[in-house]
Amino acid sequence: MKIFIGSDHAGFGVKGELIEYLKSLPYEAFDCGPYEYNHEDDYPDFISQVAREVSNDPLNSRGIILGFSGQGEAMVANRFPNVRCAVFYGGTKHILTLSREHNDANMLSIGAHFVTTQEAKQAVELWLHTDFTNEERHIRRIKKIEQYD
Repeated sequence: MKIFIGSDHAGFGVKGELIEYLKSLPYEAFDCGPYEYNHEDDYPDFISQVAREVSNDPLNSRGIILGFSGQGEAMVANRFPNVRCAVFYGGTKHILTLSREHNDANMLSIGAHFVTTQEAKQAVELWLHTDFTNEERHIRRIKKIEQYD
């Protein structure tokens, strides 16, 4: 599975750590930027690149995006067809498993200001290792969401 990862300046440091971590796991990790820190960059520029990749190959790829809160980043990602982006900014990790089991989320937006690098690594690993349940009720709901694409 290909993992595409991107951020803005607020998630830049954690993004670098996550890329190295993902490479230590059995995943191909692709950095969609930014490639250098710029406190005036705009998250849509980088998040859209990740979302486009996932949108084009939703069955064989996942996206991880980072920003200050993760909220705006998820809003950008969810504008793309075939993308279902969940937000995590700390707290209970059960929300991560639910996003995969019930919603088949293929992108994860992390609020880098609210989690440590270690928490982000744990969240990503849990999210990547959680499967969609394939229950009929969840499939039906996802199909309804896709009608809005």
